[in-house]
Amino acid sequence: MNIIAWIILGLIAGAIAKAIYPGDQGGGILGTMILGIVGAFLGGSLFTLLQTGSLQLTAAGLSIPGVFVAVLGAIIAIFLWGLLNRRAV
Repeated sequence: MNIIAWIILGLIAGAIAKAIYPGDQGGGILGTMILGIVGAFLGGSLFTLLQTGSLQLTAAGLSIPGVFVAVLGAIIAIFLWGLLNRRAV
């Protein structure tokens, strides 16, 4: 998949994941895009691990199931980013 498709998939997956995930995540369009691209790689790699049993760095494709996997990966990425970015009150 080329870089334009990754950017499109990242925007779609990041925007959907931010809309689904409760709370304020902050970040603008660039943060959403990076979050979505990371989610696409995370979701694609986890999906490949569940299917084949081997861990490979793969991205989800630009299709309906690919967007679904990328959104799940982006939700996981939002959760992990929240854990790393948690501030003590």
